[in-house]
Amino acid sequence: MKNDWKKRFSAKVCTADRALEDLENGNRVFIGSGAGEPQSLVRAMVANKAVSDIEVIHIMTLGTAPYVEGEAASRFRHNAFFIGANVRKTVARGDADYTPVFLSEIPRLLRNRRIVVDVALIQVSPPDEHGYCSYGVATDIVKSAAESARMVIAEVNSNAPRALGDSFIHVNRIDRLVPCDDPLLEAPQGAPDELSKAIARHITGLIPNGATLQLGIGSIPDAVLHFLTEHRDLGIHTEMFSDGIIPLIEKGVVTNSRKTIHAGKIVASFVLGSKKLYDFIDNNPMIEFRPSEYTNDPFVIARNDRMVAINSALEVDMTGQVCADSLGDMFFSGFGGQVDFVRGARRASEGKAIIALPSTAAGGTVSRIVPTLKPGAGVVTSRADVQYVVTEYGTAYLYGKTVRERALALIQIAHPKFRPWLMAEAKARRIVYRDQIEMPFSTPEYPVDLEQDIEIEGGRTAVLRPIKPTDEGALREMFYSLSEDTIYHRFFSSLKSMPHERLQEFLRVDYKREMAMVATIGERQEESRMVGIGRYVLNPQTNMAEVALLVADDFQGRGLGTSMLEGLSAAARSHGIAGFVADVMVENKAMLTLFHRAFKNVESSLTDNVYSLVMYFD
Repeated sequence: MKNDWKKRFSAKVCTADRALEDLENGNRVFIGSGAGEPQSLVRAMVANKAVSDIEVIHIMTLGTAPYVEGEAASRFRHNAFFIGANVRKTVARGDADYTPVFLSEIPRLLRNRRIVVDVALIQVSPPDEHGYCSYGVATDIVKSAAESARMVIAEVNSNAPRALGDSFIHVNRIDRLVPCDDPLLEAPQGAPDELSKAIARHITGLIPNGATLQLGIGSIPDAVLHFLTEHRDLGIHTEMFSDGIIPLIEKGVVTNSRKTIHAGKIVASFVLGSKKLYDFIDNNPMIEFRPSEYTNDPFVIARNDRMVAINSALEVDMTGQVCADSLGDMFFSGFGGQVDFVRGARRASEGKAIIALPSTAAGGTVSRIVPTLKPGAGVVTSRADVQYVVTEYGTAYLYGKTVRERALALIQIAHPKFRPWLMAEAKARRIVYRDQIEMPFSTPEYPVDLEQDIEIEGGRTAVLRPIKPTDEGALREMFYSLSEDTIYHRFFSSLKSMPHERLQEFLRVDYKREMAMVATIGERQEESRMVGIGRYVLNPQTNMAEVALLVADDFQGRGLGTSMLEGLSAAARSHGIAGFVADVMVENKAMLTLFHRAFKNVESSLTDNVYSLVMYFD
């Protein structure tokens, strides 16, 4: 009885042409995904000219899609659940259909027969001793399609890996078996370009040790992998991964040891890469393939503590709406798993959902940060879902922010040449204050190189960085937390309020002649509290800059002022400024001591209870 399946297996073996003879007019045919496309069966289906009016459904495939080309296009109609490069032009012409749907929900459509699959053309590995074939490089929605189809025709490819997990089908459930030894389709990972590297560096700073990662498709997620070599104990829970995972496993960066579900395992639904990757997953107990309704279930994703989801976009509007599936009214790709993972990661403990994109398109002539999405463009990730947006110019944290705060944050990471236009549009639409401060757009970009982590007495770590236009709210909160003495010593008067108009002046810097640096406590990109600010303004006639510092009361005397002064001094020196001048009240002994410790020679004069200090850099 144990070997009965072998007799049934032999009876089902046939050629591809014979297997497709039972195809009937009007059938709906499912084709396996990605690198798991059964090429021999696709060729035989198109060659069978006895049939017509066939609907072909699938997510992205790597093959040539001959059913949308030439004579075959009159007999076949494609319905894309995700638009790949091989069918994009056909969909754009209106000669193929597109079904917008979350990847996690496609299996439900197939299983409950809202979309009936008559024939499933799939690729599997050779059966094991028990008669089970693995779905190989693509389990995703292939498993649900095979289990709900009226007829299953499988290309048994000797090159298909035996991927482990919930990724097997028994030969008893396959109607036709077609032996094949075609090489698997490959999507090799290229070396990341400089733009992708710049974006990836910002993303890497958001990934903590022990995080569990989801990586989407594209050059940016691939580039992120190159910058994770110093991380520890990373895990993977994703819909797909590529070759870049292998060196991280070999270096001990990806261990999956701190995952809160499926500890020790990489969980995925499909892979896209080279033969090296396909060989790596073959019979590898570290890697567990599961169908999309599991890997992409937001409730499952949320069970991974420190879940970090990284996905791409085509454009983002100033309110945070993300378009990822269309260029205006032209459908370009699909929903895929972006929303599944954005929502799952956001609900995970310490989770982060990141949308990454270059700041421009079309050779730098078009901004991807836009006032409004193009007419006809669809929203994939809503403004209420979005959390982080990253370009090569930095990171915008949008979750829980007002529309005004979002617009300012996104303008800050747009390409500098488009920032004046974006600010003008924001003002015209009354998204920001009509007198909103505008950064000097001649400045090439925010000086990210001045950012640093600093240690504060008492075991705390703060982030010291140049000020941003988005800091107005945090600066306002800091002011209203200060004591009367601290306010008096800094402003030489008893200020009772700090309205928008005055806050604007603190934000007016060009990062050269005028500089302000702030100290914040909390996550680098989503600081919960500002605890210090230092500022200098250059007098070009003397080449000396007037400097002033302000530290929150509960952080005074802990070395924060010293660190801010050092940061400001380094910035001033880099621009050739000769030194600082400052006015300090006699009773402000802490500030006087700070300046005297920081500079070897301090010239001072006393007038009306105020010391005027002159301090030259060495």
